[in-house]
Amino acid sequence: MNAVRLGDDVTLADVVAARERIAGGVERTGCPYSPALSRLTGCEVYVKLEYQQRTGSFKERGARNALLQLSEDARKGGVVAASAGNHALALAWHARDLGIPVTVVMPKVAPLVKQARCRELGARVLIHGANIAEAKDLADKLVADEGLSYVHGFNDAAIIAGAGTVGLEVLEEVPDLDAVIVPVGGGGLIAGVGIAVKALRPDVRVIGVEPKRAASFARALADGGPHRITMEPTLADGLAVPEVGKRAFDLARPRTDKIVTVGEEAISLAILRLVEMQHGVVEGAGASALAALFTDQLLELKGRKVVLLLCGGNIDPLVLARVIEHSLAVDGRLVQFTATISDRPGGLADLAAAIAATGASVQDIRHERIFGGPDISRVRVACTIEVRDARHADELQETLRSRGITVHERVRPDRERAPSA
Repeated sequence: MNAVRLGDDVTLADVVAARERIAGGVERTGCPYSPALSRLTGCEVYVKLEYQQRTGSFKERGARNALLQLSEDARKGGVVAASAGNHALALAWHARDLGIPVTVVMPKVAPLVKQARCRELGARVLIHGANIAEAKDLADKLVADEGLSYVHGFNDAAIIAGAGTVGLEVLEEVPDLDAVIVPVGGGGLIAGVGIAVKALRPDVRVIGVEPKRAASFARALADGGPHRITMEPTLADGLAVPEVGKRAFDLARPRTDKIVTVGEEAISLAILRLVEMQHGVVEGAGASALAALFTDQLLELKGRKVVLLLCGGNIDPLVLARVIEHSLAVDGRLVQFTATISDRPGGLADLAAAIAATGASVQDIRHERIFGGPDISRVRVACTIEVRDARHADELQETLRSRGITVHERVRPDRERAPSA
C-alpha cells in the first residue's frame, strides 16, 4: 500500500494546501539577515533556520503533510520509510504525535545519533544496506510482507508539497530576494521550493548544491534523467542519495537555474563558519548551502540578496568535534609540526616559552624518543599549536628557528578555496 498521492504534478495550490494542513504541527522557522556571513561571502545573506525544527530538519513539513493524508486503514496498518536519518526522525516524531505505527529502515552509514533518536521516538528501527537505495529494498519488502504504507522521503508528491512550504515562507520573509540556495539529495526539497518560488517570483534564481561525492542530480541533468550512481562517503550524509527521485527530478529540472557541487573541505569549513558566525550547529547537508558561496561557481551572486536553506542540524557530536578540529587546521588556526629540542631539564620549558612569546597556545605536545635519532641528548617532539592564522604560524616557526630550535616540516592539510573568517 502506498502513501496518498496528489497526482502526477505538484502545483502551487498543493503547496498552499500543505501549509494550511501542517499549520500548528510544524514550526515556522526564522530567516534572519546574517551580517557576518554577508561580510564573509560578499552577498547579502539570509539564513532559513530549518535546523531549528523539533527533530532538526525541514523533513517534518513533508512527513506531517503525508501522514495527515493517509486513509484510516493505512494509519492503523502503519508506515515505513527508508532514510539515512532526517526523514526517519521527522516521520517518527509526527507518527507518534498522530498515533501511527512507524518503521524506518536506515543504511549502515546512518549516524548513530539519528538511529538512537528514532528509537527514543518509538519507531521500529532496522539497519540494512550500505546506502539509502539498499535500505529501500528492505522497506519495499516490508510493504509487501506486512501491508505497510511506504512514505518516500523525497519522491512522494505529498512530501514535495510539504517541502515547498519552505519556499512560501522564504518569499514572505525576504520578499526582495534575488536567489535561494537549496541543498539537493533526492530532489524533493528543491522541487518543492522551486514550485513555490517560480510560481510566485519567477525572477528569483533557484540554485541547487550537491556534494561532489554524491552528485546524483547533476548526473541526472547531464544524462537526461535519473539513474543510480556510485557515491563516496561525504560529510553531507543527508544528501548522500545515489539516485535522485524521478518525480522530484521532473518537477525540479525546469525550475532550477543552476546546480553546483562542493567538496568536503568547503563543507567542513562551512560547518565551522556557521558555528562561529551564526552560533548554530548545522550538519553537512545544511552547511552545503553556505559552502556553495565558497566556490567560484556563484560569483554572479556578489552583492545580491541570497537565502541559504540551512536544512538540517543533526550531526553526530563526535563527527562535529572532528570536523571543527580539521576545519581549524584547514583554516590555518591549528598547526602541527615536529621540533628537536634538548632532552635535558629546561628543554621543553624553553620550547613552551618560545611558543608563548609569540602569542600562540599549546594544545598538545608528545615526545618521540624511540624514533628520534641516535643523539640521546636531543628529543623530537610533535606539537599541535593554536594560532590566529597561517601568517601567525609562519611567524611562530621563524621565532623557534631564531632561538635555535630545529623545526621540521609542518603538516599542511589540503585546502580548497574558501574565504577566511
